[in-house]
Amino acid sequence: MPRTELTIRTDDGDAPATLHTPDGDGPWPGVLFYVDAGGVRAAMHDMAAHLAVLGYAVLVPDVYYRHGDWEPFDLATAFTDPDQRARLGDLMSSLTSEIVAVDAESYVTALLERPEVAGTAIGTTGYCMGGALSLRTAATQPERVAAAASFHGGNLASDAPDSPHRLADRIRATVYVAGAENDDSFPAEQFERLDQALSAAGLTYTLETYPAAHGFSVPDNPTHDDEAEQRHWDALQRLYGAALVG
Repeated sequence: MPRTELTIRTDDGDAPATLHTPDGDGPWPGVLFYVDAGGVRAAMHDMAAHLAVLGYAVLVPDVYYRHGDWEPFDLATAFTDPDQRARLGDLMSSLTSEIVAVDAESYVTALLERPEVAGTAIGTTGYCMGGALSLRTAATQPERVAAAASFHGGNLASDAPDSPHRLADRIRATVYVAGAENDDSFPAEQFERLDQALSAAGLTYTLETYPAAHGFSVPDNPTHDDEAEQRHWDALQRLYGAALVG
């Protein structure tokens, strides 16, 4: 599938990104793809290319661009090796809610300005850490995000004052959230809290739990699950097919 290397200008510098598109002539509906905590790597590009095959122009920004040429992670050891885990934690914690909002505006603008992209609103999707970024983007760019998805996203409805669920009344998108079984980052109480917030906001949404472990949709994650990954692709196709301009 065609892949274009891009640089997105933000308030804090230049963010490398890739745009993955279907074969043939566009334009196509745009999707902003938020990576998991491991950052941009081959597995994320492969997933974006898969989404492009389904008929979308998919933007994958390097959300850690402020850290320069950071060293990629191996998800097989990223959470068990103390040094890698500490480095990963530093990168993740640098993405404050304020920074995510600033970057989201730049990413969405860059995507909508591309000639390959159709319409005036996009979809978002995110994995692990990216699930929260997807929902935050829907909240901070409500007129320009028509569909927002999160897969095994963590801390979506925590006690934090800036928890994503507190932004539900700002979202206008159709929302799809898939959690994982026995996931400490998104336990049952957070599931219920998010459900209540989305319902109170009057949103059209789906909130469900897959019978799989955290990380189920990402191929290079040790907890990857083939059936759950396919289920997630099917869910995205339904979500975007109904909410985005063809």
